[in-house]
Amino acid sequence: MLKKIALAASLFGATALTAQAVQADVKIGLLGGISGPIAAMAPPMLEAAQLAFQQVNEQGGILGGQKIKPVVGDSACNPQNGVDAATKLVNIEQVAGLVGPHCSGSVLAVANSVTVPAGITLITPSGTSPEITGLEDKGQVFRTVPSDDFQGRSLARTLLNLGTKKVAVAYLNNDYGSGLSNAFKVEFEANGGEIAGYAAHEEGKASYRSNLAELARGGADTLVIFDYGDGTGLTILRQALENGFFTNFVGGDGMKSDALIRELGAENLTNFIASSPVGEKSDSLELFNEAYISVGGNPDAIFVTSSYDAAFLMALALEKSGGVSTKVSTSMAAVSNGQGEAVRPGEWKKAVELIAAGKDIDYKGASGDLNFDNAGDVPGSYGLFKVDGDAFVMQQDLN
Repeated sequence: MLKKIALAASLFGATALTAQAVQADVKIGLLGGISGPIAAMAPPMLEAAQLAFQQVNEQGGILGGQKIKPVVGDSACNPQNGVDAATKLVNIEQVAGLVGPHCSGSVLAVANSVTVPAGITLITPSGTSPEITGLEDKGQVFRTVPSDDFQGRSLARTLLNLGTKKVAVAYLNNDYGSGLSNAFKVEFEANGGEIAGYAAHEEGKASYRSNLAELARGGADTLVIFDYGDGTGLTILRQALENGFFTNFVGGDGMKSDALIRELGAENLTNFIASSPVGEKSDSLELFNEAYISVGGNPDAIFVTSSYDAAFLMALALEKSGGVSTKVSTSMAAVSNGQGEAVRPGEWKKAVELIAAGKDIDYKGASGDLNFDNAGDVPGSYGLFKVDGDAFVMQQDLN
Protein backbone atom coordinates (compact mmCIF):
# COMPACT_ATOMS: atom_id res chain seq x y z
CA MET A 1 0.00 0.00 0.00
CA LEU A 2 1.47 3.31 -1.05
CA LYS A 3 1.62 6.15 1.51
CA LYS A 4 -1.29 8.52 1.47
CA ILE A 5 -0.05 12.09 1.33
CA ALA A 6 -1.93 15.09 -0.02
CA LEU A 7 -0.70 17.34 -2.83
CA ALA A 8 0.61 20.82 -2.09
CA ALA A 9 -2.34 22.65 -3.65
CA SER A 10 -4.79 24.05 -1.09
CA LEU A 11 -8.03 22.22 -0.53
CA PHE A 12 -9.87 25.48 0.18
CA GLY A 13 -11.87 26.11 -2.99
CA ALA A 14 -9.16 24.71 -5.25
CA THR A 15 -10.25 22.95 -8.38
CA ALA A 16 -6.80 22.09 -9.72
CA LEU A 17 -3.13 22.10 -8.99
CA THR A 18 -1.67 25.57 -8.67
CA ALA A 19 1.09 26.56 -11.07
CA GLN A 20 3.87 25.49 -8.74
CA ALA A 21 5.87 22.35 -8.13
CA VAL A 22 4.21 19.46 -6.32
CA GLN A 23 5.55 19.24 -2.77
CA ALA A 24 4.31 15.85 -1.56
CA ASP A 25 3.77 12.34 -2.85
CA VAL A 26 1.73 12.42 -6.03
CA LYS A 27 -1.83 11.22 -6.51
CA ILE A 28 -2.90 10.21 -10.01
CA GLY A 29 -6.53 9.36 -10.75
CA LEU A 30 -7.50 6.09 -12.41
CA LEU A 31 -11.07 6.52 -13.62
CA GLY A 32 -12.41 3.21 -14.94
CA GLY A 33 -15.64 1.52 -15.91
CA ILE A 34 -15.56 -0.70 -12.83
CA SER A 35 -19.32 -1.18 -12.91
CA GLY A 36 -21.59 -0.97 -15.94
CA PRO A 37 -21.24 -2.41 -19.44
CA ILE A 38 -17.45 -2.97 -19.47
CA ALA A 39 -17.13 -4.23 -15.89
CA ALA A 40 -15.31 -7.39 -16.98
CA MET A 41 -12.79 -5.43 -19.07
CA ALA A 42 -11.92 -2.80 -16.46
CA PRO A 43 -9.92 -4.81 -13.86
CA PRO A 44 -7.08 -5.87 -16.21
CA MET A 45 -6.89 -2.31 -17.54
CA LEU A 46 -6.56 -0.86 -14.05
CA GLU A 47 -4.01 -3.50 -13.09
CA ALA A 48 -1.90 -2.63 -16.13
CA ALA A 49 -1.94 1.06 -15.19
CA GLN A 50 -1.02 0.23 -11.61
CA LEU A 51 1.91 -1.83 -12.87
CA ALA A 52 3.33 1.29 -14.50
CA PHE A 53 3.08 3.21 -11.22
CA GLN A 54 4.60 0.30 -9.32
CA GLN A 55 7.62 0.37 -11.61
CA VAL A 56 8.00 4.13 -11.09
CA ASN A 57 7.94 3.74 -7.31
CA GLU A 58 10.34 0.79 -7.35
CA GLN A 59 12.86 2.73 -9.45
CA GLY A 60 13.24 5.74 -7.19
CA GLY A 61 9.87 7.44 -7.52
CA ILE A 62 8.82 10.66 -9.21
CA LEU A 63 9.85 14.31 -8.79
CA GLY A 64 12.83 13.77 -6.57
CA GLY A 65 11.84 10.56 -4.84
CA GLN A 66 8.14 11.00 -4.21
CA LYS A 67 5.80 8.04 -4.64
CA ILE A 68 2.83 7.79 -6.97
CA LYS A 69 -0.41 6.96 -5.18
CA PRO A 70 -3.10 5.81 -7.62
CA VAL A 71 -6.63 6.83 -6.62
CA VAL A 72 -9.33 4.74 -8.32
CA GLY A 73 -12.75 6.08 -9.31
CA ASP A 74 -15.68 4.42 -11.08
CA SER A 75 -17.32 6.11 -14.06
CA ALA A 76 -19.69 3.16 -14.58
CA CYS A 77 -19.19 3.95 -18.28
CA ASN A 78 -21.78 6.70 -17.83
CA PRO A 79 -21.25 10.43 -18.48
CA GLN A 80 -22.86 11.70 -15.27
CA ASN A 81 -21.20 9.06 -13.09
CA GLY A 82 -17.93 9.96 -14.75
CA VAL A 83 -18.35 13.65 -13.97
CA ASP A 84 -19.23 12.89 -10.34
CA ALA A 85 -16.24 10.58 -9.88
CA ALA A 86 -13.85 12.95 -11.66
CA THR A 87 -15.04 15.89 -9.58
CA LYS A 88 -14.15 13.98 -6.43
CA LEU A 89 -10.76 12.98 -7.80
CA VAL A 90 -9.91 16.54 -8.84
CA ASN A 91 -11.46 18.62 -6.06
CA ILE A 92 -11.18 16.32 -3.06
CA GLU A 93 -8.33 13.94 -3.83
CA GLN A 94 -6.40 16.69 -5.67
CA VAL A 95 -4.98 14.35 -8.30
CA ALA A 96 -2.12 15.63 -10.44
CA GLY A 97 -3.47 14.01 -13.58
CA LEU A 98 -6.19 11.63 -14.73
CA VAL A 99 -5.78 8.30 -16.53
CA GLY A 100 -9.23 7.52 -17.95
CA PRO A 101 -12.15 7.47 -18.19
CA HIS A 102 -12.44 4.20 -20.07
CA CYS A 103 -15.58 4.98 -22.11
CA SER A 104 -15.97 7.70 -24.74
CA GLY A 105 -19.12 9.32 -23.36
CA SER A 106 -17.50 9.69 -19.98
CA VAL A 107 -14.32 11.09 -21.55
CA LEU A 108 -16.27 13.81 -23.34
CA ALA A 109 -18.33 14.71 -20.26
CA VAL A 110 -15.39 14.66 -17.84
CA ALA A 111 -13.18 16.73 -20.13
CA ASN A 112 -15.83 19.37 -20.75
CA SER A 113 -17.15 19.64 -17.20
CA VAL A 114 -14.18 18.81 -14.96
CA THR A 115 -10.62 18.43 -16.20
CA VAL A 116 -10.37 21.14 -18.86
CA PRO A 117 -11.89 23.85 -16.61
CA ALA A 118 -9.61 22.68 -13.78
CA GLY A 119 -6.48 22.61 -15.93
CA ILE A 120 -5.91 18.90 -15.33
CA THR A 121 -4.41 16.74 -18.08
CA LEU A 122 -6.45 13.65 -19.03
CA ILE A 123 -5.27 10.63 -20.98
CA THR A 124 -7.69 7.83 -21.85
CA PRO A 125 -6.55 4.32 -22.79
CA SER A 126 -9.80 3.30 -24.46
CA GLY A 127 -11.97 6.33 -25.30
CA THR A 128 -12.23 5.86 -29.04
CA SER A 129 -15.03 8.17 -30.22
CA PRO A 130 -14.10 10.45 -33.14
CA GLU A 131 -15.74 13.29 -31.17
CA ILE A 132 -12.81 13.30 -28.75
CA THR A 133 -10.59 14.58 -31.56
CA GLY A 134 -12.67 17.75 -31.87
CA LEU A 135 -12.82 18.64 -28.18
CA GLU A 136 -11.98 22.24 -27.31
CA ASP A 137 -9.61 20.95 -24.67
CA LYS A 138 -6.77 23.52 -24.62
CA GLY A 139 -4.41 20.67 -25.51
CA GLN A 140 -5.16 18.81 -22.27
CA VAL A 141 -6.82 15.61 -23.57
CA PHE A 142 -4.82 12.69 -24.96
CA ARG A 143 -5.44 9.05 -25.77
CA THR A 144 -3.28 5.98 -26.32
CA VAL A 145 -5.76 4.25 -28.61
CA PRO A 146 -6.68 5.34 -32.14
CA SER A 147 -10.00 6.91 -33.01
CA ASP A 148 -12.94 4.74 -34.01
CA ASP A 149 -12.89 6.53 -37.33
CA PHE A 150 -9.83 4.41 -38.09
CA GLN A 151 -11.28 1.19 -36.65
CA GLY A 152 -14.66 1.53 -38.36
CA ARG A 153 -13.16 2.17 -41.76
CA SER A 154 -10.59 -0.62 -41.43
CA LEU A 155 -13.24 -3.11 -40.35
CA ALA A 156 -15.46 -2.14 -43.29
CA ARG A 157 -12.67 -2.67 -45.81
CA THR A 158 -11.68 -5.96 -44.21
CA LEU A 159 -15.20 -7.39 -44.36
CA LEU A 160 -15.49 -6.42 -48.02
CA ASN A 161 -12.14 -8.07 -48.74
CA LEU A 162 -13.42 -11.22 -47.02
CA GLY A 163 -16.39 -11.27 -49.37
CA THR A 164 -19.06 -9.87 -47.06
CA LYS A 165 -20.92 -7.41 -49.27
CA LYS A 166 -24.19 -6.99 -47.37
CA VAL A 167 -24.67 -6.44 -43.63
CA ALA A 168 -27.09 -5.10 -41.04
CA VAL A 169 -25.76 -2.85 -38.28
CA ALA A 170 -27.01 -2.59 -34.69
CA TYR A 171 -25.31 0.08 -32.59
CA LEU A 172 -25.66 1.35 -29.05
CA ASN A 173 -27.08 4.86 -28.92
CA ASN A 174 -24.11 6.57 -27.26
CA ASP A 175 -20.92 8.33 -28.34
CA TYR A 176 -19.01 5.08 -28.79
CA GLY A 177 -21.68 3.23 -30.75
CA SER A 178 -22.70 6.09 -33.01
CA GLY A 179 -19.14 7.16 -33.82
CA LEU A 180 -17.95 3.68 -34.70
CA SER A 181 -21.06 2.73 -36.66
CA ASN A 182 -21.00 5.91 -38.73
CA ALA A 183 -17.35 5.45 -39.71
CA PHE A 184 -18.09 1.84 -40.67
CA LYS A 185 -21.19 2.74 -42.69
CA VAL A 186 -19.51 5.51 -44.67
CA GLU A 187 -16.55 3.33 -45.64
CA PHE A 188 -18.59 0.19 -46.33
CA GLU A 189 -20.99 1.95 -48.69
CA ALA A 190 -18.23 4.01 -50.34
CA ASN A 191 -16.51 0.78 -51.34
CA GLY A 192 -19.58 -0.92 -52.79
CA GLY A 193 -21.05 -2.63 -49.74
CA GLU A 194 -24.76 -2.63 -48.89
CA ILE A 195 -26.15 -1.71 -45.47
CA ALA A 196 -29.42 -3.67 -45.42
CA GLY A 197 -30.42 -2.44 -41.97
CA TYR A 198 -29.01 0.26 -39.72
CA ALA A 199 -30.48 1.09 -36.33
CA ALA A 200 -29.58 2.44 -32.91
CA HIS A 201 -30.79 0.78 -29.72
CA GLU A 202 -30.97 1.89 -26.11
CA GLU A 203 -29.10 0.23 -23.28
CA GLY A 204 -30.61 -2.12 -20.73
CA LYS A 205 -33.79 -3.48 -22.35
CA ALA A 206 -34.84 -7.04 -21.59
CA SER A 207 -35.65 -7.84 -25.20
CA TYR A 208 -34.29 -6.66 -28.55
CA ARG A 209 -36.14 -9.24 -30.62
CA SER A 210 -38.29 -6.67 -32.40
CA ASN A 211 -35.16 -4.60 -33.20
CA LEU A 212 -33.45 -7.69 -34.59
CA ALA A 213 -36.47 -8.77 -36.60
CA GLU A 214 -36.60 -5.36 -38.26
CA LEU A 215 -32.89 -5.45 -39.08
CA ALA A 216 -33.24 -8.98 -40.51
CA ARG A 217 -35.94 -7.89 -42.97
CA GLY A 218 -33.26 -6.39 -45.21
CA GLY A 219 -32.02 -9.86 -46.09
CA ALA A 220 -28.45 -9.65 -44.76
CA ASP A 221 -27.01 -12.81 -43.20
CA THR A 222 -24.37 -10.85 -41.25
CA LEU A 223 -25.08 -8.62 -38.25
CA VAL A 224 -22.47 -6.07 -37.17
CA ILE A 225 -22.84 -5.13 -33.49
CA PHE A 226 -21.25 -1.98 -32.08
CA ASP A 227 -21.91 -2.33 -28.37
CA TYR A 228 -20.34 -3.81 -25.22
CA GLY A 229 -20.04 -7.55 -24.73
CA ASP A 230 -20.54 -7.21 -20.98
CA GLY A 231 -23.86 -5.42 -21.43
CA THR A 232 -26.48 -4.90 -24.09
CA GLY A 233 -24.27 -6.37 -26.80
CA LEU A 234 -24.38 -9.73 -25.04
CA THR A 235 -28.20 -9.62 -24.90
CA ILE A 236 -28.46 -8.73 -28.59
CA LEU A 237 -26.08 -11.48 -29.68
CA ARG A 238 -27.81 -14.04 -27.48
CA GLN A 239 -31.28 -13.21 -28.83
CA ALA A 240 -30.05 -13.11 -32.42
CA LEU A 241 -28.62 -16.61 -31.98
CA GLU A 242 -31.67 -17.95 -30.19
CA ASN A 243 -34.05 -16.72 -32.87
CA GLY A 244 -31.91 -17.42 -35.93
CA PHE A 245 -32.14 -13.87 -37.22
CA PHE A 246 -28.60 -13.92 -38.67
CA THR A 247 -25.92 -16.47 -39.50
CA ASN A 248 -22.73 -14.45 -39.07
CA PHE A 249 -21.81 -11.86 -36.47
CA VAL A 250 -19.17 -9.13 -36.31
CA GLY A 251 -18.30 -6.91 -33.36
CA GLY A 252 -16.16 -3.88 -32.66
CA ASP A 253 -13.63 -3.76 -29.84
CA GLY A 254 -16.35 -3.40 -27.20
CA MET A 255 -17.63 -6.85 -28.13
CA LYS A 256 -14.28 -8.60 -27.63
CA SER A 257 -15.23 -9.67 -24.14
CA ASP A 258 -14.70 -12.97 -22.38
CA ALA A 259 -18.26 -12.58 -21.07
CA LEU A 260 -19.51 -13.72 -24.48
CA ILE A 261 -17.58 -16.99 -24.22
CA ARG A 262 -18.63 -17.60 -20.61
CA GLU A 263 -22.30 -16.85 -21.21
CA LEU A 264 -22.86 -18.19 -24.73
CA GLY A 265 -20.23 -20.89 -25.08
CA ALA A 266 -17.44 -21.08 -27.64
CA GLU A 267 -19.41 -23.64 -29.64
CA ASN A 268 -22.05 -20.98 -30.38
CA LEU A 269 -19.51 -18.36 -31.43
CA THR A 270 -17.84 -20.07 -34.37
CA ASN A 271 -19.34 -17.47 -36.72
CA PHE A 272 -18.46 -14.47 -34.55
CA ILE A 273 -15.44 -12.19 -35.14
CA ALA A 274 -14.45 -8.91 -33.54
CA SER A 275 -11.99 -6.12 -34.23
CA SER A 276 -9.74 -4.84 -31.47
CA PRO A 277 -6.58 -2.74 -31.08
CA VAL A 278 -3.34 -4.72 -30.95
CA GLY A 279 0.15 -3.84 -29.87
CA GLU A 280 2.68 -3.81 -32.65
CA LYS A 281 5.34 -6.49 -32.29
CA SER A 282 8.31 -4.74 -30.71
CA ASP A 283 10.83 -4.81 -27.89
CA SER A 284 8.45 -2.56 -25.96
CA LEU A 285 5.59 -5.03 -26.24
CA GLU A 286 7.84 -7.87 -25.08
CA LEU A 287 8.98 -5.86 -22.07
CA PHE A 288 5.39 -5.11 -21.11
CA ASN A 289 4.24 -8.70 -21.62
CA GLU A 290 7.01 -10.05 -19.41
CA ALA A 291 6.33 -7.53 -16.63
CA TYR A 292 2.55 -7.94 -16.75
CA ILE A 293 2.73 -11.74 -16.72
CA SER A 294 5.08 -11.54 -13.72
CA VAL A 295 2.34 -9.86 -11.67
CA GLY A 296 -0.32 -12.33 -12.80
CA GLY A 297 -1.77 -10.35 -15.71
CA ASN A 298 -3.03 -11.58 -19.07
CA PRO A 299 -1.30 -9.54 -21.79
CA ASP A 300 -3.94 -10.57 -24.34
CA ALA A 301 -6.73 -8.82 -22.41
CA ILE A 302 -8.23 -5.87 -24.25
CA PHE A 303 -6.74 -2.38 -23.73
CA VAL A 304 -4.06 -3.50 -21.25
CA THR A 305 -1.18 -2.24 -23.38
CA SER A 306 -2.84 1.13 -23.95
CA SER A 307 -3.72 1.34 -20.22
CA TYR A 308 -0.14 0.72 -19.20
CA ASP A 309 1.08 3.25 -21.74
CA ALA A 310 -1.38 5.91 -20.57
CA ALA A 311 -0.22 5.55 -16.97
CA PHE A 312 3.49 5.51 -17.84
CA LEU A 313 3.06 8.54 -20.09
CA MET A 314 1.26 10.45 -17.33
CA ALA A 315 4.19 9.75 -15.00
CA LEU A 316 6.69 10.85 -17.68
CA ALA A 317 4.76 14.07 -18.32
CA LEU A 318 4.62 14.91 -14.61
CA GLU A 319 8.35 14.25 -14.25
CA LYS A 320 9.23 16.40 -17.26
CA SER A 321 6.93 19.19 -16.07
CA GLY A 322 8.68 19.32 -12.71
CA GLY A 323 5.25 18.98 -11.11
CA VAL A 324 4.05 22.29 -12.56
CA SER A 325 0.41 21.83 -13.51
CA THR A 326 0.46 24.29 -16.41
CA LYS A 327 3.28 22.34 -18.05
CA VAL A 328 1.88 18.79 -17.82
CA SER A 329 -0.01 18.85 -21.12
CA THR A 330 2.89 20.29 -23.11
CA SER A 331 5.20 17.79 -21.42
CA MET A 332 2.88 14.95 -22.41
CA ALA A 333 3.18 15.93 -26.05
CA ALA A 334 6.94 16.35 -25.71
CA VAL A 335 7.72 12.90 -24.33
CA SER A 336 6.05 11.03 -27.20
CA ASN A 337 6.55 12.84 -30.48
CA GLY A 338 9.11 10.73 -32.35
CA GLN A 339 12.06 12.86 -31.29
CA GLY A 340 14.65 12.16 -28.61
CA GLU A 341 16.20 9.08 -27.04
CA ALA A 342 13.95 6.05 -26.87
CA VAL A 343 12.39 5.08 -23.54
CA ARG A 344 10.52 1.77 -23.32
CA PRO A 345 8.11 0.26 -20.80
CA GLY A 346 9.70 -0.09 -17.39
CA GLU A 347 12.68 2.16 -18.19
CA TRP A 348 11.74 4.75 -15.61
CA LYS A 349 15.17 5.32 -14.10
CA LYS A 350 16.63 5.87 -17.55
CA ALA A 351 13.90 8.39 -18.36
CA VAL A 352 14.46 10.35 -15.15
CA GLU A 353 18.19 10.56 -15.80
CA LEU A 354 17.65 11.80 -19.36
CA ILE A 355 15.10 14.40 -18.28
CA ALA A 356 17.41 15.60 -15.50
CA ALA A 357 20.21 15.98 -18.05
CA GLY A 358 17.97 18.13 -20.23
CA LYS A 359 17.74 15.57 -23.01
CA ASP A 360 14.66 14.86 -25.12
CA ILE A 361 12.97 11.49 -24.73
CA ASP A 362 10.54 9.58 -26.94
CA TYR A 363 8.36 6.93 -25.31
CA LYS A 364 8.04 3.74 -27.35
CA GLY A 365 4.91 2.17 -25.94
CA ALA A 366 3.67 -1.38 -25.54
CA SER A 367 0.78 -0.49 -27.85
CA GLY A 368 2.95 1.34 -30.41
CA ASP A 369 5.11 4.42 -30.82
CA LEU A 370 2.24 6.72 -29.75
CA ASN A 371 3.41 9.90 -31.43
CA PHE A 372 0.69 12.40 -30.49
CA ASP A 373 -0.71 14.72 -33.12
CA ASN A 374 -2.05 18.20 -32.40
CA ALA A 375 -5.36 16.75 -31.19
CA GLY A 376 -3.71 14.33 -28.76
CA ASP A 377 -4.51 11.38 -31.03
CA VAL A 378 -2.20 8.52 -31.96
CA PRO A 379 -1.85 6.11 -34.87
CA GLY A 380 -2.49 2.46 -34.14
CA SER A 381 -3.07 -1.08 -35.29
CA TYR A 382 -6.16 -3.29 -35.17
CA GLY A 383 -6.64 -7.01 -35.53
CA LEU A 384 -9.57 -9.27 -36.34
CA PHE A 385 -10.21 -11.87 -33.62
CA LYS A 386 -12.14 -15.14 -33.50
CA VAL A 387 -13.07 -17.40 -30.61
CA ASP A 388 -10.82 -20.42 -30.11
CA GLY A 389 -11.61 -22.51 -27.06
CA ASP A 390 -11.95 -20.23 -24.06
CA ALA A 391 -10.22 -17.18 -25.56
CA PHE A 392 -10.06 -14.77 -28.48
CA VAL A 393 -7.19 -15.27 -30.90
CA MET A 394 -6.12 -12.92 -33.66
CA GLN A 395 -7.12 -14.02 -37.13
CA GLN A 396 -5.56 -11.25 -39.20
CA ASP A 397 -4.38 -7.64 -39.16
CA LEU A 398 -6.77 -4.93 -40.27
CA ASN A 399 -5.50 -2.51 -42.88
